[in-house]
Amino acid sequence: MFAAMTESRPDDAAPDAETWFGDRAVPPEAKPGLVRGVFDSVARRYDLMNDLMSAGVHRLWKRALVDALKPMPGEVFVDVAGGTGDIAFRILERLGGGATATASGARVLVCDLTPAMLAVGRDRAIDRGLLAGIDWLAGDAERLPIADFTADVYVIAFGLRNVTHIDRALAEAHRVLKPGGRFFCLEFSHVVLPLLDRAYALYSDAVLPALGRVVAGDEPAYRYLVESIRRFPAQAELQRRIEAAGLRLARCRNLSGGIAAIHSAWRI
Repeated sequence: MFAAMTESRPDDAAPDAETWFGDRAVPPEAKPGLVRGVFDSVARRYDLMNDLMSAGVHRLWKRALVDALKPMPGEVFVDVAGGTGDIAFRILERLGGGATATASGARVLVCDLTPAMLAVGRDRAIDRGLLAGIDWLAGDAERLPIADFTADVYVIAFGLRNVTHIDRALAEAHRVLKPGGRFFCLEFSHVVLPLLDRAYALYSDAVLPALGRVVAGDEPAYRYLVESIRRFPAQAELQRRIEAAGLRLARCRNLSGGIAAIHSAWRI
């Protein structure tokens, strides 16, 4: 059931002539492969880099996300761009972890574009003894390998800015959610405090690529990540696009002055 495909897809009739990969324009058909290459390169050090880049604050943001999700026994969660399992593990742990979460009927479908990220997630799940309650699916956020009306909750954390067509990914979220289902997106956003904005810009330009070079051995990958954050829609614009995808009651909560934000909505 979970991996069934359907014919209902976002409109492909008028493809864009180009899109952005970091600071350069590329053909839309080229971007998924370029993004996959970035995450192939950093997969094994991805979670360590998150700790270093955010001084561990990403853990607080993810806790806030799972608090907002309010996971309930028996729910099906679709975790998009969740390859290393960070959000999936937090959901299952909130439900009691391991056998307890599985016995409740809860299930997390982790879907990621990059097989290397999924491999890291599966290894981490084995290390934690989480052998049930999670399915690992390779797939594109714009064409999820998941049937209509599958999910009680759709969540995407730090992944929406990497898709080629954001509106198609949002339409897919609407498609896979059950009526009454909930949408959540945790993403880097636009800082709303002027002094923090300047400091964050300096940090992003000087520190993040250097960390990428020293720790992950891939400075260009982290320059791409910095540019992908800058080009991501501001809070109000993303809220408008979430509503345009058919999701309703869209809301936004800024975290750390807008460095990150949680967007939420309902499939009614």
